Amino acid sequence: MSSVAEGEVSIEPLFTPFECGSLRLSNRFVMSPMTREMSPGNLLGDGAAAYYARRIAGGCAMVVTEGSAIAHPVSHASSRVPNFYGDSLPRWKGVAEEVHAKGGAIFAQLWHTGLYRGREDTLNPQEPSIAASVLGEDDGSVRAMTTRDIEDVVDAYAASAAHAYEIGFDGVEIHGAHGYLPDQFFWPPMNKRTDNYGGSIENRVRFAVEVIAEMRRRTAPDFPIMLRFSQWKGAKYDAQVARTPQELEAWLTPLADAGVDIFDASTRRFWLPEFEGSDMNLAGWAKKVTGKASMTVGSVGLESPLEVSKIGEMNGADVSTANLRRLVEMFDRGDFDLVALGRIVLTNPDWPSLVRAGRFDAIRPYDAAAVAERLECAAQSAIV
Repeated sequence: MSSVAEGEVSIEPLFTPFECGSLRLSNRFVMSPMTREMSPGNLLGDGAAAYYARRIAGGCAMVVTEGSAIAHPVSHASSRVPNFYGDSLPRWKGVAEEVHAKGGAIFAQLWHTGLYRGREDTLNPQEPSIAASVLGEDDGSVRAMTTRDIEDVVDAYAASAAHAYEIGFDGVEIHGAHGYLPDQFFWPPMNKRTDNYGGSIENRVRFAVEVIAEMRRRTAPDFPIMLRFSQWKGAKYDAQVARTPQELEAWLTPLADAGVDIFDASTRRFWLPEFEGSDMNLAGWAKKVTGKASMTVGSVGLESPLEVSKIGEMNGADVSTANLRRLVEMFDRGDFDLVALGRIVLTNPDWPSLVRAGRFDAIRPYDAAAVAERLECAAQSAIV
């Protein structure tokens, strides 16, 4: 056990190795998946290798790619989100090689947006989107998935996982959070089905269980599969699939049994407790109820637990150290295994190295406008 004295922060505990199946990491920091939309025509952009490798060089042990579309006609969010099939695969192979050359690992996040699919700036705009259920007025823009649709999407997920395995990725992540397609089955307000994919939690997880099991069948027993899941949906931050630890166990255990190795518990603020009577967050509970590894995320390095109204802000070393002290305490007691870094590594690709060296004065405050401007420039050249 380590201790962080008042007024100082050591993140050395987070620079210990981690293993899961064939995955070997030198530390616990992971670049979180973040949609960048820098892939015109859904072809992975030229600067992607430099973009991801830069975060490895800055101290992250692993990166998770932005959500990348599986080979299904209506999976895409927009025309600027990369595919994980076809002509993008040789480019993704180059990304993996560059990340490995820097000593890091890379997971592909596989994405089907379902009901949240863009309709105008995307492939096959004439086709209706698919979802667990049609919600509200049926205007023809969305249709409920048939059994054949489910089979096709399961196949598409598994095919992309197999591609990742074949081109040298270290694992895959299913985006099953924030209201995207698997989550549209998990959450009762979005799943009104009366067949074997609706109703009870056992039925509502069936689609994701089939995806995971087929991914496992087409890759390898030790090829890590990670699932990103969340309670909140889109802008509905108070949503809950699981209201108690028992309901969480019923939700996640079948997914773990099907082949999930790591649960990526998406929250907005990592220090907030998930259920009454305990100060554990969602990642802590996921690990407790499944026995699998978990990853925490949510404003690491961006704000103070004492100033929860200021999400997305970082006002200097005092705020950052208060945040990190709590992070290390939670890690030390075994709540989670990995720590995902999002917005902070857009502004500071070398954030883990800076914090490890105690160089808080060198950390630049997160600025969404500045990041957007740099990314727009990067989309036209090399991403740094």
